[in-house]
Amino acid sequence: MIVKNRQYVQFCAYGFLKNLRFFDAFLILFFVDKGLSFTEIGSLYALREIMVNVVEIPSGVVADTYGRKRSLVFSFCLYLLSFGTFYLATGYWPLMAAMLLYGIGDAFRSGTHKGMIMDYLKLQGWSDHKVDYYGHTRAWSQRGSAISALIAGVLVYLDGDYSRIFLYSMGPYLLNFINIATYPKVLNYSLTEANTKPSMLATFRSYWQVMKQPRLLAVIHSAAIHGAFMGSVKDYIQPLMVQLSLLIPILLDTDPTKKSGLMIGGMYFLIYQLTSFASRKSAWLASQRRFDAVQGTLLLGLASGLICGFFYEWELWTAAIIPFVMIYLIENIRKPILTGAIADAVPGELLTTVLSSQSFWETLLTAGLSLLLGVLVDALGLGWSLIYLSGALLLGSLLRMRFYPMKSR
Repeated sequence: MIVKNRQYVQFCAYGFLKNLRFFDAFLILFFVDKGLSFTEIGSLYALREIMVNVVEIPSGVVADTYGRKRSLVFSFCLYLLSFGTFYLATGYWPLMAAMLLYGIGDAFRSGTHKGMIMDYLKLQGWSDHKVDYYGHTRAWSQRGSAISALIAGVLVYLDGDYSRIFLYSMGPYLLNFINIATYPKVLNYSLTEANTKPSMLATFRSYWQVMKQPRLLAVIHSAAIHGAFMGSVKDYIQPLMVQLSLLIPILLDTDPTKKSGLMIGGMYFLIYQLTSFASRKSAWLASQRRFDAVQGTLLLGLASGLICGFFYEWELWTAAIIPFVMIYLIENIRKPILTGAIADAVPGELLTTVLSSQSFWETLLTAGLSLLLGVLVDALGLGWSLIYLSGALLLGSLLRMRFYPMKSR
């Protein structure tokens, strides 16, 4: 049973406001509009992920040692600086600086808020409901993405300027800054560390012991593989949406950029409404004993990418978007399930650090896959690139499951 008290509202507001990134629905189109090749775009994504990797685990240790609220506040300051740099950027190097600032902000945020939620549930004695609770708060994140896409589509339709949406994104992030600052002090530190003197060395020693668990490493790897796949391919749905929007027989006399902006916003709105529903149902899927939620969803997500590639290559735009949306849905089903599994295996005082480790591995994979995908798209086109990448990851996952099986329960 979920008690929808003030803290529940604040947790949900955090996710909702965090995902009001109006530029998300048009990021690749923004880069293309700036004259970048897909290889350059892929390198920007890779550089962002590399910066996240450099800072990821230290940021988790800092958050667990010196305070999670402080870590989140610092993260949102970097986000705001990044948005301003994106707005002012005119070439590749300023865009790189903006992506690096965004990456550092991500590193200080990732895992931190999840750790606060899990500690709050322990404090209230509600740990048994963590998958359901986190699924509900993540659903509000997806609602934020849905509203964000819809508003962004209207903004692009009104002025046709991709750059300005970075400025509009600053408003929700300022509100979230205030939201985080009003979290109760008890959530600043983990339940164990709150009553002891902070020590980064002690945190590192405990972390090393926990990370020796084979079961924990297997769950982290499973979470990272699909997350990295999703992270590297998700924005490539935008060129597909452009193709689909051109087929819709409305607004025929409207500027193509404005029309595609409005159509893409509407399509993203529907997608994120579906991902919100998927997050809420993750607890139900985790309870199904006949289905291996960890491994089954991983294979289904990678297979969806493979199918999408074939449909795209055959220019079946409407058919291609369905498996692409499936990738989004599966990732949002997996997040609460795998976060709950990690929380079960980790002491509360190390949860942020361990979740940062999972993000570290995920971002390392995302960096490589993003750069590879950018090069492949320039050389082969999007369709064959999805086929090769999805197929290779699917084959590798099947081989791992065959020779190194992992029980999900």
